[in-house]
This record gives sequence, C-alpha cells and structure tokens, in this order.
Amino acid sequence: MKTKTMIFLAGILFLSLTTVFAFGAKTEKIKVYGNCGSCKTRIEKAAHSVKGVTQASWDKTDGILTVTFDEAKASVSKIEEAVAKVGHDTDHFKADDKTYDKLPGCCQYNRPAKK
Repeated sequence: MKTKTMIFLAGILFLSLTTVFAFGAKTEKIKVYGNCGSCKTRIEKAAHSVKGVTQASWDKTDGILTVTFDEAKASVSKIEEAVAKVGHDTDHFKADDKTYDKLPGCCQYNRPAKK
C-alpha cells in the first residue's frame, strides 16, 4: 500500500513541477552576427547570463540564436542587449565599437549597415 501511495504522490509532484516550469516558457529565434565556434560560446554564454533563460543555442551557419526563457523573468530585448554587450550585433542592438574591436580576428564579422 505504501509503495502505491508513494508512486502516486511522486506522479502528482512530477506533473505539478512540469506545469509550473513550462507555464511561462517561450522559445524565440534571434539573428545574431558572428563567425565561429568562439562566437558560439560567447553568444550562448551571454544569453544564459540573462535570468530566466533556460536554453540557448546559436547556429553559426545561419546566425540564429534559438533561446527558451521564462517570460516573467526575461525578454527578447534583454537577451539581445546581453549579446550586444559581449560584441555581437543583433537586428535591434548594435555592439559597442570598442567591444567589437576587442573580439579576436576570427570573430570580427562583417557588420550590418546602420539603419
């Protein structure tokens, strides 16, 4: 009897936690400029530095950062701003020129024209 009760309670706990964590989760794709594996590491680390981000993966082939985050804690704007602070432009935030210039040569991409 105790085993069945414990399994039942564990199942309820699992479902409750799954619902709580998945409730505010949102996945977005963001264009981020970069070139190489070092860029990938830097971009993903910057995205993960934003509170509420649970997953971040940048594809160097198409320059798309796929990020999953809790909407109550993070936003696309905050994520893009964090990425720009480490030297990588997005379509909405431009990295500071001094920060960009400090990137290794392999990471210095062709910057998009100013809008």
